[in-house]
Amino acid sequence: HFPTKSVFQDSSNKCGQYVDIGILASDLQKTYSAEYGRRKRNAFRIQVEKVFRIISSEKEHEELAVLEAEHVAKRARQQEKNETEGSATDDSDYGDYPEDLSTNHMNSSLLSLYKKGNPDSVPTTPKSEPVETPPPMRTAPQASTLSTGTRVETCISEGGWFIDKTPCGKDFFIDLSEDAEGDEKKLISEVLYITDSISKGPELYHSSVKFEDVGGNDETLKEICKMLIHVRHPEVYNHLGVVPPRGFLLHGPPGCGKTLLAQAIAGELELPMLKVAATEMVSGVSGESEQKLRELFEQAVSSAPCVLFIDEIDAITPKREVASKDMERRIVAQFLTCMDDLNNVAATTQVLVIGATNRPDSLDPALRRAGRFDREICLGIPDEAAREKILRTLCRKLKLPESFEFHHLARLTPGYVGADLMALCREAAMCTVNRVLIKSEKDSAEKRYPDELQRLLDLLKKQDPLPEEQLQKLCIEMNDFIVALSSVQPSAKREGFVTIPDVTWADIGALEDVREELTMAILAPVRNPEQFKALGLTSPAGVLLAGPPGCGKTLLAKAVANESGLNFISVKGPELLNMYVGESERAVRQVFQRARNSAPCVIFFDEVDALCPRRSDRESGASVRVVNQLLTEMDGLENRQQVFIMAATNRPDIIDPAILRPGRLDKTLYVGLPPPEDRLAILKTITKDGTRPLLDIDVSLEEIAYSQHCDCYTGADLSALVREASVCALRQEMALQNTQNKKGKKALQKSEQ
Repeated sequence: HFPTKSVFQDSSNKCGQYVDIGILASDLQKTYSAEYGRRKRNAFRIQVEKVFRIISSEKEHEELAVLEAEHVAKRARQQEKNETEGSATDDSDYGDYPEDLSTNHMNSSLLSLYKKGNPDSVPTTPKSEPVETPPPMRTAPQASTLSTGTRVETCISEGGWFIDKTPCGKDFFIDLSEDAEGDEKKLISEVLYITDSISKGPELYHSSVKFEDVGGNDETLKEICKMLIHVRHPEVYNHLGVVPPRGFLLHGPPGCGKTLLAQAIAGELELPMLKVAATEMVSGVSGESEQKLRELFEQAVSSAPCVLFIDEIDAITPKREVASKDMERRIVAQFLTCMDDLNNVAATTQVLVIGATNRPDSLDPALRRAGRFDREICLGIPDEAAREKILRTLCRKLKLPESFEFHHLARLTPGYVGADLMALCREAAMCTVNRVLIKSEKDSAEKRYPDELQRLLDLLKKQDPLPEEQLQKLCIEMNDFIVALSSVQPSAKREGFVTIPDVTWADIGALEDVREELTMAILAPVRNPEQFKALGLTSPAGVLLAGPPGCGKTLLAKAVANESGLNFISVKGPELLNMYVGESERAVRQVFQRARNSAPCVIFFDEVDALCPRRSDRESGASVRVVNQLLTEMDGLENRQQVFIMAATNRPDIIDPAILRPGRLDKTLYVGLPPPEDRLAILKTITKDGTRPLLDIDVSLEEIAYSQHCDCYTGADLSALVREASVCALRQEMALQNTQNKKGKKALQKSEQ
C-alpha cells in the first residue's frame, strides 16, 4: 500500500487503494537500477503511469487497437534499424525522449542480454489464437507456465490481460494482445511485484516454547501470570470497570532470555503470536513506516486474542529530544498513538503487547508511562540458584551421569547468562567428542597418520555411521564442563564490567579479624536473608578497606567475592572519568544499574580516593559532579538492595566525608602492617608450607618472620622477599653449572693434548 497522495484517484479507486505514481516509479528505479536506473524521472514516471492505467482500468477496444497500432509501428521502425545498423538493442522504450545510447555500451549490452536471456520466462499467446472479450474475470481454458515444472492458474480479465497465480502467491499481469513488448511486460510484472511485496505483513505463528523451557525465572513467571488474567478472562476487568494492563517491557543484558520468555508466554497460553523485529517497521519512503505500524496493530486487533511481540524496540522508539531525524520522531508518536488506541477498543482487551530491549534508558519516556507499557520486568544476570535451574533445564536432553553435580557447576559460573550457559553445554559436548572419538582413535590411527590433522580428516571422510558401541561411550562428564569453562567467556565480562576472581581464603595469610568483619557485612546477608529481614536489616552496609600499600586490601575483596559466589564488578578508580561533560556521571550510573541487574552483586572501587576526593567551596568541575553522582547512587532515592559496596584506598584522609557516613561506606576496616605472627602465616601461604618454592631443611620461616629485619614488612614485601630468594638460588645454580662446564672443557682439552 502506498501513501494517499495519488493524482490519479479515478483509476486507483477501482483497485481499492490510492497509489502514488511518483513513489512507485522511484521504487522501480531503485529496485531495478540496472534496467531503469538511467531513465529520466519524468519520462519514466509517464511510462509507469501509462502501464498502471492499463492494469487498473477497463480499456475499450478502440483504445487497445490504437495502442496495438503504435506498438506495431515501433516494431517496424526497430526492425528497419536493426537491418540497417545490425544492432540487436531494442530501444523502443526510449521513444518517449531522445537519449544517445552510443556512449553507454554497457547499458546497451545489459539490455540486450536481458531480452535475449530467457525468452520463455514470460508466457505469451500464439498470434493465431483468438482472444475473446470475456466477462471481467473467468477461468482460462488452459494453464500457462512461468518456468519449467511450475503450473499456474490463469484468469482472463477484460481488455486482454490475464493474471497468473503461482504456487507462492505472486501475481504476474501479462498482456495477451500482440502490442506488449518485452520491456513493458517486465515493467508491468515488476510494478505488481513491488505492490505485492509491500503489502505483506508479519504472519501469525504458534510458539512451541513452554514455561518449563525457561529456567531460573520463577518469580518473574509468577508476576507475569498475574498480569495475564485478562487475556483468558476479560470479564474480570469488565466487571470491575478497570482497564486491563496493556503490556509490559522486558529488559536486561543480552542473552538473559527476553525473547525466549515472550515465546513461552504465547506457547503456554496457546495464543497466536505476532513476532516483529523493530527494524522491519522502518522504511525509506516518507510515511510508510507509520503505515506499517498502523497495519501491525490493526492485524493484532483483528487476530485477538494474541500476543504482539516487538523485539529490540529501542530501534524505533528513541528519545525524541535526541532523535536525529524527523522520521524517528514521527515513528515514536505513531507508536504511542497505536498503544493508546488499544485502550479505546473493547475487543483489544485480549491483545498483549510485549517489548524487549537491552537499552531501556534509551527509550522515549512517554512510552514507559502507565497505560502503555504498564510494567517493566528486568531479567538480570542469574544468581547461583537460578543458574542451577537453567543448567537443569538446558541439560534435560543431554546424556549426563546420574550423579552430575549441577550445584557445583553453578558455583563455577558466576556472571553467566542463559546464552552463555547454553554455549557452555555446547562446548562441553565438543570436549566430549574430542575426548572419546578423536583421542580414542589416536592410538589406532597414530601408526597410519602421525599427524593429528590427518586423523581428523580421516574421521570426517568416513561415510559410514559410527558403530553403536562407540556412540555408547559418549557421555558428558563434569571434567568436560570444566575444560569448556576456559573457552567460554561470559557476556558481561566481554563488556568489561564483571570479573570472576580466582582468589580464595587459602591464598590469604592472617587477617583473621578483617575476614570475620567482611563475612558479617557481605556473606551473612546473602546466606541468611531471613534472619537479617527479621531484625529489620534491609540496606546492605558498605566497607572501606584502608591501610598502607601492599597489605592485601584488593586480595581480600577478591576472596570475599569468590567465597560468596556473588557477581563481582571491579572498578578501578580513574577509569570512570571522562573528558566529556556528563560522561563520567553516566558511567557511574551505568555501573550501579549493571549491579542492580546482576544482584546480588559486589561493586569494588579500587583506589577510591581518585574517584571521590574531598570537595571544597572553590571547586566546581567534573570531579565534584562525580562525587555527587556517587553519593546519590549509594544512598539516594533508588534502593540498592543486594548491591554491596567495597572500596580500598591508602589515602583515607583525602576522601570526601560524605562518602564515609553511615548508610554508604559506614564500616572502615584498617588493614595494617602484619605483626610477626601474621608474617609467619603469610610466608607459609606464599611458599605453600615450604613446597613451592622447595625450601632446604636449614630454612626456618619462623626465624625469618620474627627477625628484626622484617619489621614493617607488608604482605607484598614478603612476597618480594621470597621471589628474590628464589632468584638468588637460581643465580647460584647457574654459576655452579658454568663452573662445572668450564672445568669439563679444561679436562677435555688436557686429555686431547
